Amino acid sequence: MIAPERFYKIRKMLAHRQPDLSLVMDNVNKAHNLSAIIRSCDAVGIHEIHAVSYRKNIFDRQTAAAGTTRWVEVTLHQSITSGLSMIAGRGMQILAASGSSKNVDFRSIDYTRPTALILGAEWDGVSTEALEAADHHISIPMHGMIESLNVSVAAAVILFEAERQRTAAGMYSRPMLEKESFDRLLFENAYPRLGRILREKGLPYPELDVNGQLPSSCHDSDMPDTEGVCSDSGLY
Repeated sequence: MIAPERFYKIRKMLAHRQPDLSLVMDNVNKAHNLSAIIRSCDAVGIHEIHAVSYRKNIFDRQTAAAGTTRWVEVTLHQSITSGLSMIAGRGMQILAASGSSKNVDFRSIDYTRPTALILGAEWDGVSTEALEAADHHISIPMHGMIESLNVSVAAAVILFEAERQRTAAGMYSRPMLEKESFDRLLFENAYPRLGRILREKGLPYPELDVNGQLPSSCHDSDMPDTEGVCSDSGLY
């Protein structure tokens, strides 16, 4: 059984998730940058991000990074076209962090709108295809000799501006995930191994009580690698 304190923390995290805020890593390839960006996304309540690469070695690194996170879903794409097509279909404004002549101060953007931020690798930047697809090009003002920030630092700076605006608008004070998704993710995060077994068997998740405890019909099983299964769910 999950400890109630742990359950409350997971439930609070999901209550703050922002399903209409996302990020696209356009050929970002360094492992420490990938991990740092994912951590920043989790910190501001992003539920799903996208990683795009047409190079196998970068794609492999992005796949490895995706496998290390439990709290943020990383969807992998082998082309920027497929990734942005999915995002555009969700009605998000697309922002490209770049040094182009069309860029505007990142703080001038309304991040309370459904938004996806594209970030590129430090040397190559955002791809031409992504720049052409973006609704706005944004940049962080720089007042020193260095022309740009590390990509993971830039991600954090921009995302916390989005967090600031959304907090002021009350967007963290109410759950934004649909109830069905909220309940599913709550169970899967509270009981990951049991959730996997039930999914594999096509069985519904049991309802948890207010403290995250399984119903009395659930108890430990002789099945390996489980945290308990429900006899009334037909597992045995």
